[in-house]
Amino acid sequence: MEAVITVFAVLFVLFVVLGTYAAVKAVGAAKRGVDRTIAQGRRTVEDHTLRAKSLTRPGPAGEIAQLRLALRTSMRATQDALHTGPAEDASLRESLGLFERLSVHGRELDVVLKHLESEPDRATLTARLPELRTRTERITASADSLRWAARDRASRFAEDDLDSLSGQIDIEAGALRHWTTTSAPTAAPWPEAPAAADGAEAGRQTWPQEPEARPAITPPAARPAYPWQKKPRPESTA
Repeated sequence: MEAVITVFAVLFVLFVVLGTYAAVKAVGAAKRGVDRTIAQGRRTVEDHTLRAKSLTRPGPAGEIAQLRLALRTSMRATQDALHTGPAEDASLRESLGLFERLSVHGRELDVVLKHLESEPDRATLTARLPELRTRTERITASADSLRWAARDRASRFAEDDLDSLSGQIDIEAGALRHWTTTSAPTAAPWPEAPAAADGAEAGRQTWPQEPEARPAITPPAARPAYPWQKKPRPESTA
């Protein structure tokens, strides 16, 4: 009895532990989902704000907002393109490593541009704009190059798979239509009439004539024996 109670106690503790673990995992997943949603909403609001600043603010301040918007848009699009590729692609993993290194420079530039948005000194902004513009163009050009290379690679893989699939379908379609490749059976020729005994009757087919009447007392002629006929069994002489 004590052993049964011990088993039930262990099972109860195990169920409690598993339930707690599942609850913690569910709460963590929900929290990550909420954080991801909040981050996406914050990025969307910030992008709309930058777009509005680039259109409404004239001069260096508006161009700073435009540079920051172009940088963020290019980096986000490249990140999405690289992460949607197959994980087993070794070349794509190398591209992800290069993109992480490029992202370090992109984040540093984004911080600099964000601080310069509230810079009241117009002369300072005008003096720094050429260097900031060049830096932004270099980073976005590298990001665009990685993004389009990843898309071209994915498109090439899709074309190769489609070619292979089309070839397999053609083979299967030919196998399903196998009756169109087999020739129709040839009709057996009609047997020719046997040749006549003499040359005058050769090549001419005639119907057999009725045999002449023989006297009843004349015994019938013996029929010829053919090799395929069975020999009659000898009658027993009792």
